[in-house]
Amino acid sequence: MQGLILLNKPEGITSFAAVKKIKWLSGEKRVGHTGTLDPLATGVLPIFLGRATALSGILLDADKSYVATVKLGITTDTCDITGAVLSEQKAEVSQVELQEVLKGFVGEIEQIPPIYSALKKDGVRLYDLAREGKTVEIEPRKIKISRIELLQFKEDTFKITVDCSKGTYIRSLCRDIGEALGCGATMTALERTATSGFNLDDTVSLDLLTKENIEDFIKPEEEALLYLREVNVTEKQAIRFSNGGQLSYERLKNSNFFDGELVRVRRGDLFLGVGVAENKNGQLAIRCVINQYK
Repeated sequence: MQGLILLNKPEGITSFAAVKKIKWLSGEKRVGHTGTLDPLATGVLPIFLGRATALSGILLDADKSYVATVKLGITTDTCDITGAVLSEQKAEVSQVELQEVLKGFVGEIEQIPPIYSALKKDGVRLYDLAREGKTVEIEPRKIKISRIELLQFKEDTFKITVDCSKGTYIRSLCRDIGEALGCGATMTALERTATSGFNLDDTVSLDLLTKENIEDFIKPEEEALLYLREVNVTEKQAIRFSNGGQLSYERLKNSNFFDGELVRVRRGDLFLGVGVAENKNGQLAIRCVINQYK
């Protein structure tokens, strides 16, 4: 099997466990997701099968949208409600104060990832270091929050929707909002509502998939890349690309690419793969080949 499954990941399982279930249902060994969701989180999880797994890294760069529920007055070591409580206090925050603080997180900001995360420090996962009780300095990372909207506010709990760049930890965002308010905060629920142009309406629940019907839910992998520009090539160029050969700009019908741009390469109706523009060399190099042209 080859293609894309848009899964609505349920709460309580890891992204790895979701991939393992898809492997078993499909019988395909090559299966990969495009951005980890914590066990607490639910929502849109694109999963590639077969040769299409080569596209997983590309979708990791996509912007994402979330809805998060946050409780004020409490902090935990994991920055969500599953962790050990570090502090508790009564939160006396008004909706006006909260909305004013939220404005300060819109735009390009620096964020320190949570210690309980899969990021590595000197080759070791941060969550492994945390479980060993080791204290490490975590470098802040630049992220971009395009939008934060307050959906609900009641006493010490609120709900927000967030549009953000890759690498954003919503748990850390909730922690930082709490710090800015002076009372602390932790995330109690998270749903990824959109990524890579897909939203919850496009997904299927894991418990609805069976060995008998899974093929019905596999989409063409190219659907995940429709935001990329395309170039349609000749037969000779298709053969060359399929065999790992770069395509000269001089022989392409359109080549007004910006340097480093990812481009869908097609021969007629056949999606061949993704090229990357190398303006210095005047060529479209190979990022990945998905379908061979014969």
